[in-house]
Amino acid sequence: MTALLYKQLRLVCHPMTPVFCLFGVMVLIPNYPYTVIFFYVTLGLFFTFLNMREQKDIYYSALLPVPKRDTVKAGCLFTVLIELLSLVLLAPFAALAVHLQPGKDNLVGLDPNAALLAAGFLLYAVFNAVFLPSFYRSGYKVGVSYLKAVIPMAAAMITCEALPHFPALGWLDDLDRAAQLRQLPYFVAAVLLYGIGTVLTFRRAAAQYEKVDL
Repeated sequence: MTALLYKQLRLVCHPMTPVFCLFGVMVLIPNYPYTVIFFYVTLGLFFTFLNMREQKDIYYSALLPVPKRDTVKAGCLFTVLIELLSLVLLAPFAALAVHLQPGKDNLVGLDPNAALLAAGFLLYAVFNAVFLPSFYRSGYKVGVSYLKAVIPMAAAMITCEALPHFPALGWLDDLDRAAQLRQLPYFVAAVLLYGIGTVLTFRRAAAQYEKVDL
């Protein structure tokens, strides 16, 4: 499994994919829809899976003495690795944004706080749940799978950005300590949902790929 993941990183990963992980710096932009950061990361994943298809990596992996299920597991682990890297890199930029702009208030939607990180986990979970099973249903339909995944993800992004505009949910947009503590349970819940969703997504994608006749 380690060897398959290493192959993903060295032979398949598109050069722009890790670059998109650095887009967390966009939280320094005033009044911007910060959930767009997560969209760019999924775009990087799209480039990598497209690169996988163009290099015929699926067929190469099929010739290796490994179960098809492990090929799917490597793809899912790579996806999770990139998504977690983007969130880890986002955190210090969010702290820097708060330090450089005390009293910062994003008029568009979510501020760089725990609620934004929670939204990231949820958005990635939605994307993975659609994209990975759809891609591994055929092993080559990258564009269609990405389009199917981006539509519900975009709807979820709009919802996340809109929630703080409701008076009762205004605390989702706050940066003070009390609000951050109030957001913490939602962050933990989002992480748990992401973890559970990843396992279920892998199982579904693996089951789909087992049916593919290469």
